[in-house]
Amino acid sequence: MLLADHARRDLPQEYGSLGLPAAEFDRHIAYDIGVEMVTRELAALLGAPAVLANFSRLLIDPNRGEDDPTLIRQLYDGTVVPGNYPMAWEEREKRLDRFYRPYHDAVGAMIASVAQASMHAPFIFSVHSFTPAMQGFVRPWHVGILWDRDDRVARPLIDMLAADKGLVVGDNEPYDGALRGDTMFRHAIVNGFAHALIEIRQDLIADSKGALAWAERLAPIVDAIDRRADIHQVKMFGSRTGPL
Repeated sequence: MLLADHARRDLPQEYGSLGLPAAEFDRHIAYDIGVEMVTRELAALLGAPAVLANFSRLLIDPNRGEDDPTLIRQLYDGTVVPGNYPMAWEEREKRLDRFYRPYHDAVGAMIASVAQASMHAPFIFSVHSFTPAMQGFVRPWHVGILWDRDDRVARPLIDMLAADKGLVVGDNEPYDGALRGDTMFRHAIVNGFAHALIEIRQDLIADSKGALAWAERLAPIVDAIDRRADIHQVKMFGSRTGPL
């Protein structure tokens, strides 16, 4: 099954624009550019279910633990978010109850449905994208694979992508996959399900042509990994973030 934590940049009408100019919602701070198109195309090609968050990460970030200080950002890549500061406890709980927790409930329900239908442990594949430059650093990777201790998906995925000599593939780049409380930790690691998170550079998937090309590139790779016997076994590997 596929996940897209940062697929959309939408805000409920009551939140307006969180005090931001409209142009800020075209940036990576509001959502993962291109990910919704890639996820939908990939789901169609694989015949796999997908769960996509339908709200901007600026409202609340579903790929963070509830106690993570970046759960609701007040400052992101140089942009102050007026609607998030100050943040009353009641407003924080409201966003958790209305957006964050329902998303994770939907993910959990889909995992249970896939497991029941297939009679084995699900393979969870999370789709993200990253900005080509961050804080003055030009990132050299075209794509990165994030993982923690369980490399059942990550290792073959990295190897198969790297077989294309035109691609620079990051291994836990541009981010580290060990983030306690994030979506993969919460739904895959603690349950022993095979998983990986892919980060695709945003300029490569910003339009429909690029998104389709990457979905078509990934589909046979993900399908080949899905057919491996060990992928559908529950295996507890623990986490580099500390004891489970």
